[in-house]
Amino acid sequence: MNKDIFGKALLDYQDNNYSEDIITWTNISDEDELPIPYLFRSYAEMPKLEQKALQLAKGKILDVGCGAGSHSLWLQDKGFNIKAIDSSKGAIEVCTKRGVSKAELKALLDETETFDTILLLMNGTGIFQEIIQVSKYLKHLKSLLNTNGQILIDSSDISYMYEDDDGGLWIDINSHYPGELDYFLSYKGEQEAPMKWLYLDFDTLKTACQSVGLQCEKIMDGEHFDYLAKLTQ
Repeated sequence: MNKDIFGKALLDYQDNNYSEDIITWTNISDEDELPIPYLFRSYAEMPKLEQKALQLAKGKILDVGCGAGSHSLWLQDKGFNIKAIDSSKGAIEVCTKRGVSKAELKALLDETETFDTILLLMNGTGIFQEIIQVSKYLKHLKSLLNTNGQILIDSSDISYMYEDDDGGLWIDINSHYPGELDYFLSYKGEQEAPMKWLYLDFDTLKTACQSVGLQCEKIMDGEHFDYLAKLTQ
């Protein structure tokens, strides 16, 4: 059962009850802190990859997994018609408190409106959860695009996390895709139920896009094995 720990942390920060950060870890990595203030960052504090995505956004926009709404607010301030969605109730409450005019508690697969730009940022492929579900999500995203619409999505090739000291890979080729992770988080002593989270390397994303009739173009590489891609019909 989802406890919406992420949403609680965002609400604490928004309501000036910030005292500690979110702790995250995966089945292949140790505990790490996710600083809550970073989720409220300004445009100037965003990575170049995110800034580029916002610069490319056009028309009617959907911000998927909007979190605290930082991307939506910047675009809204630029005069764009933007809708923010997230499956975290707390996140949507924070977006509303921060002034996002259209923020809805909704899963991506439940969205039915159409858009000129769909944003999936901060490892946007994570929402696909598992490699077996990528085509389903891409088909749905495609159905939400207006003519000449675009999907701007980022992810990372995390194969480097499987390297040994000699630079060799210890991935079990008979096992699951290496970007499929079990993702855990805790906040103020409370632990969320683990969730599936997917990192996709660019070539795998491009192949998946081609299989559902989407074009996939790499826009830029980030600073740490990450990239921004644009998907079009």
